[in-house]
Amino acid sequence: GRGKDGAPIITFPEYSGFSEVPEEDFLNVVTYLTSIPSLDAASIGFIIIIDRRKDKWSSVKASLSRIAGAFPGNLQLVLVLRPSRFFQRTIADIGIKLHKDDFKMKIVMLNSLSDLHGYVDKSQLTQEFGGSLEYSHSQWIHHRTAIENFALTVKTTAQLLQRFGMELAETELPNDVQSTKDLFTAHTDKHNNLKDELKLALRQGSTLFTCIKDQAAKSENHKLNPDEMENQTTVERLLAQLDETENAFEQFWSTHHLKLEQCLQLRHFEQDFREVKVSLDTLMDSLKGLSDTGDCVARVEHLLKELKALEEKAQSTLEKAQLHAMHGDQLIQSNHYAVDSIRPKCVELRRVCDDFSNEARKKSDVLSKALHIHMGIEKVNQWCESGIFLLASQAVDKCQSQEGAESALTDIEHFLESAEKNHVTELRNLHKQYEVVLSEDIKGNILKALKRLEDVQEMFEKRHVSLKRLSAKQTRPIQPVAPRPESSPKRPTQKNPTRTSGGQQPLARKLSDNSNSNKQPSESDPNNKKKNIRKTKGGIKVLLLSLHH
Repeated sequence: GRGKDGAPIITFPEYSGFSEVPEEDFLNVVTYLTSIPSLDAASIGFIIIIDRRKDKWSSVKASLSRIAGAFPGNLQLVLVLRPSRFFQRTIADIGIKLHKDDFKMKIVMLNSLSDLHGYVDKSQLTQEFGGSLEYSHSQWIHHRTAIENFALTVKTTAQLLQRFGMELAETELPNDVQSTKDLFTAHTDKHNNLKDELKLALRQGSTLFTCIKDQAAKSENHKLNPDEMENQTTVERLLAQLDETENAFEQFWSTHHLKLEQCLQLRHFEQDFREVKVSLDTLMDSLKGLSDTGDCVARVEHLLKELKALEEKAQSTLEKAQLHAMHGDQLIQSNHYAVDSIRPKCVELRRVCDDFSNEARKKSDVLSKALHIHMGIEKVNQWCESGIFLLASQAVDKCQSQEGAESALTDIEHFLESAEKNHVTELRNLHKQYEVVLSEDIKGNILKALKRLEDVQEMFEKRHVSLKRLSAKQTRPIQPVAPRPESSPKRPTQKNPTRTSGGQQPLARKLSDNSNSNKQPSESDPNNKKKNIRKTKGGIKVLLLSLHH
């Protein structure tokens, strides 16, 4: 019960063996009883009722001495129901007067229950003290045992959660995917087990709270006594403590769980990054190993096909790298803890992709220009070879007449016009346009082709002049003289031969020189006619040799 001011009451009922209770047990019980009320109630001070109506003064004195020496709480008042027998009462009155100051606590000696009711209301006293407070000691023990078990559960659970929280806080995150997965699984399983422990503890506390609260529902007039109210308050407090512990733990777990998820995301990102980076580096090595020069059209076309195949092969890897960089951006935007590690990798992936694309574009551009150059060189060489063959195939004897000379002149002019139609002279423009990006070998081939073109054009110009001169002379027949083989110096065989400026003397010049000669052999002379035929065959042979070179 409670005193009029709310002070908790502890009663010491009649018990002949009280003096035999060990001091340690007495102290433990009193300490426990003083710990049950709330701090506010305990701060008012406890009221102790000692029932010694059937006992002796010696028992009263022993009880007071034990209480005075070992009571752990704030003691407000001690009410003693003195012995009822006359002799013992007299001794008690004398004894209390003599030893009252020794006890150092407020003691009131009561003669009867009615005196007790003057200090404590009947509603706060049990029936043995003439009160109406219902009390079942077995039920009190049952409730207190359940509460203590629940309190121990709450304490144990809180300690488990605290240890697990420290374990999580001290855990070093792994550096590979599999170890991170294993750690993630282990921590999640342990969290789920602790979560089950929490649910059991909450269920236990809720059941206990309901049992205590249901005491008031037994009858309409029944109300919870102060002890039951204290028990109910204690269980509520333990439930609230457990709930706070659970909330704090869940908040910590949520943070740790997020970090584990982000760690796993990071390890996957790093693993994929390494794989993509290796693939990109392999592609870059293949691209750098691909030559951007070729010695002929077929070789350059083959290189372009290889480049195109490499670009098609690289497409999936480049797309994968870009997607991986975008995934990294998403991780950064989601406030990932490892932003400083993710961002440089995204930058690196995009840089390598750009480098590959730029290098492939540059190589394709160089090869395309090289292809145009080689095609131009081939056109020049083909035109030059066709021109030399035309010059060599013009029969010398046909040029003796005006009609033959004009026909040969027409062939010359048509062939010169074909140079423009076939874009033979475009090689000069290509050389000027692509000179910066061309290799030295290609530049050398261009210069040789252009030199050969100049030589052949010079031969055609001279032949053109000679034929013009021949066609203009109608007074007498002209005997064309073919150039002698000895007049054409031999040229060294080269891989890409071109005619040098110091080459054979054009047939046109010889024709011109012969036309200006004052001494003309007689065509009627059979010997002279045979000599002329041999000379014509020799000139064709020289031109054919030039074509071969």
